[in-house]
Amino acid sequence: MAEQNKTDDIAVRFDAVTKTFGEVVALHEVSLGVKRGEFMTLLGPSGCGKTTLLKLTAGFFGPDGGNVAIDGKRVNDVPTYKREIGIMFQNYALFPHMTVAGNVAYGLKVRGQPKPEIARRVDEALELVKLTGFGDRKPRQLSGGQQQRVALARALVIKPTVLLLDEPFSALDKNLRASMQVELREIQRQLGLTTIFVTHDQGEALCLSDRLAVMSEGRIRQLGTPTEVYRTPCDRFVASFVGDANVLRCRLESVGGSDAVVALGNARVKVASGPLQGVAVSAPVDLFVRPEQLVVGQAAETCATRGTIAAQVYQGGHVDLYVECADSARERLLVRSAGHEAIARWPIGAQVGVSIAGGEGVAFRID
Repeated sequence: MAEQNKTDDIAVRFDAVTKTFGEVVALHEVSLGVKRGEFMTLLGPSGCGKTTLLKLTAGFFGPDGGNVAIDGKRVNDVPTYKREIGIMFQNYALFPHMTVAGNVAYGLKVRGQPKPEIARRVDEALELVKLTGFGDRKPRQLSGGQQQRVALARALVIKPTVLLLDEPFSALDKNLRASMQVELREIQRQLGLTTIFVTHDQGEALCLSDRLAVMSEGRIRQLGTPTEVYRTPCDRFVASFVGDANVLRCRLESVGGSDAVVALGNARVKVASGPLQGVAVSAPVDLFVRPEQLVVGQAAETCATRGTIAAQVYQGGHVDLYVECADSARERLLVRSAGHEAIARWPIGAQVGVSIAGGEGVAFRID
């Protein structure tokens, strides 16, 4: 019974899905289960396979191997219009000759819904996306953000089993993008709608997702919550791709059970031992540390490493300090210092010590 309930909790399942385009293998036996009501993000660089996986869900083409299932039913050969999928494209794909209401109503008309039902549901959808009163306008009369809301209303009005989002915020400016992210997440939670979201933007993935799948070269490299992926990346690719990371050369000091300790200067940092399996004690390893974990202090203080302030970048709520540490890092360290005092306190050329707050990080063997 428990196993049955676990299966019933999955809205979309990919089982060993493979897809090729000519000689290019876009997906290598990808397996993934998306839970009901979950906001799942597919995150990765261009060409990693995330959009291919989204299009397989939509039914734009079928897999060359493996199975795609929605609500427990295999849909490999089921056409798009029979999948009850809501899709929001990167370019919105609105019909320019139709009104806002006409665009939103399109999917309902195709499904043969009666006119009174169409009118009621269109009004509800426009209210949901805060476009009440805009039904008679044409897309060209709307701002980019309003056009995006129309596209979202059109995807939601059919009451889809799954909502698919293909980088819908990429054309918006920063402030509008942030506000639309918040509104989309509120609507998704309100409706309890299973959502698969494709992006290459790490910030979007971290702030929106219940879970995210980090992809590279047609494979899922790590699946987990934003906190898990950010704080405990499973490999060097994920550590480098998701968020900013500093790489410091250090030494493996000890290994015990699930934890290990690495040494860097006067600092001792606890890391997970899993990625260091087979590495000999005293061997050099690479320590990945987030910018907000680093603290700049006087060069004479006890610290992990020492260096010289090479650049400052004022970011409003914080200052990014770039520190040259030739003895411990191949590239400049990025230190994220809260407030604005760091600009005056640590001028360019200042000799500083760098400490690791919390004494934790993640380390990997040197390739």
